[in-house]
Amino acid sequence: MKTIGIITAMKEEADLIIEKYNLELLNTKWTISIFCWESNDIKIVLVLWWIWKIQSAYATTHLLENYKIDFLINIWIAWNISKDLVNIWDVILPSSFIQHDIYLPFPWEHLNYAKAEINIANTFKLEKDFSFAIHNNLKCLTWDQFIDDEIIINKLIADYNWNLVEMEAYSILSIARNYNLLEKTIVIKWISDWANNEAIDAHMSNLEVAMMNSITVLDEVILQLK
Repeated sequence: MKTIGIITAMKEEADLIIEKYNLELLNTKWTISIFCWESNDIKIVLVLWWIWKIQSAYATTHLLENYKIDFLINIWIAWNISKDLVNIWDVILPSSFIQHDIYLPFPWEHLNYAKAEINIANTFKLEKDFSFAIHNNLKCLTWDQFIDDEIIINKLIADYNWNLVEMEAYSILSIARNYNLLEKTIVIKWISDWANNEAIDAHMSNLEVAMMNSITVLDEVILQLK
């Protein structure tokens, strides 16, 4: 049996996955909740942690310490900073990740664990016809704040030429790397807003449709992992 660990941040997102796969609450610890379902050939363990990269690092560590995970999937929102490339409700399978808001100017290699770009191999061939766009191998920037300022976004584009902004992926991948699981980690992001002054409202109003799109992709990924 293969065990797939799914990590997500918000209850509104997790509820849709829980309903899709008939997951049952297994236990809770501090602010995280563990949900589970299994059949003859596959087991799904979902961790809901709420937001923030420290929360996500704790939840990922708890998952990997307590369950034998064969594949790790992070699925939740990102904010679009590639307006000519990506649209609201699109689903992204990024392959490059960097932590933006850490400042370590020293060239010492032993600090690379905290600041160097993390890359994962995207080997999934999603050949099914979808009613929405899927983008592979884009760049994802992790930042420790909700992005809703176009001036900041324009600076990010100019400085980094990255495609997406979100708050947790880099910390999740850092933990996965510590457990030698990067080669078996998949990140699925869905686009909720344009990262501007309408982001707070757009984020929630687009959540259900965008998340259902990403669950369609998640379903295809799980089928390939069986």
